[in-house]
Amino acid sequence: MVDDVKDLQAISAATLDYYNEHAESFQAGTRDHDVSQNIAALLRHISATPPYRILDFGCGPGRDLKSFSRLGHVATGLDGSEAFVSMARAATGCEVLHQDFLALDLPVSRFDGIFANASLFHVPTDVLPRVLGQLHDALKPDGVLFSSNPRGSNQEGWSAGRYGAYHDLDNWRRLMTASGFVELEHYYRPAGLARVHQHWLATVWRKPVA
Repeated sequence: MVDDVKDLQAISAATLDYYNEHAESFQAGTRDHDVSQNIAALLRHISATPPYRILDFGCGPGRDLKSFSRLGHVATGLDGSEAFVSMARAATGCEVLHQDFLALDLPVSRFDGIFANASLFHVPTDVLPRVLGQLHDALKPDGVLFSSNPRGSNQEGWSAGRYGAYHDLDNWRRLMTASGFVELEHYYRPAGLARVHQHWLATVWRKPVA
């Protein structure tokens, strides 16, 4: 586990350096990824009147910001990578916040939904409760958070220049419920494969109305 401030800063800096250095190749490699199942999972649980205010947490070059905008919603991106922020702003025209996941400054009760697709696993487990609490606060009451993370056996560490934490369903449930969220659904991806080949865990959560 990681609990030293300097270690956390080093983890964040190295992971962001990786994405800044590989921004172009990352964009090319993920441009055609089909995450429509995940977008639909978020949107079908939001009970507000559209257009929805959506935060794309870890928006990368802006692929999913485009999708939310095309559907008529008000999408805001957030990423810690300066290169990704520039790419997303240029590609979408959306507001894109340049914020480190470990140093968030989010408005309170702003968003109907938060789309955290392949992003929260970069947050070390020791500080994940704080980050989840900040996302909880940023949602409107009855708002919805979607997350998709590569699953594992609750190990964490470095892989190919990036830091990641790989939770199983039980541990992810424990973390999310402790942060005040109520589970709506979960599934594994890619669809149609045997579970051993479904390396992604997708979950959907609601912020209860007080």
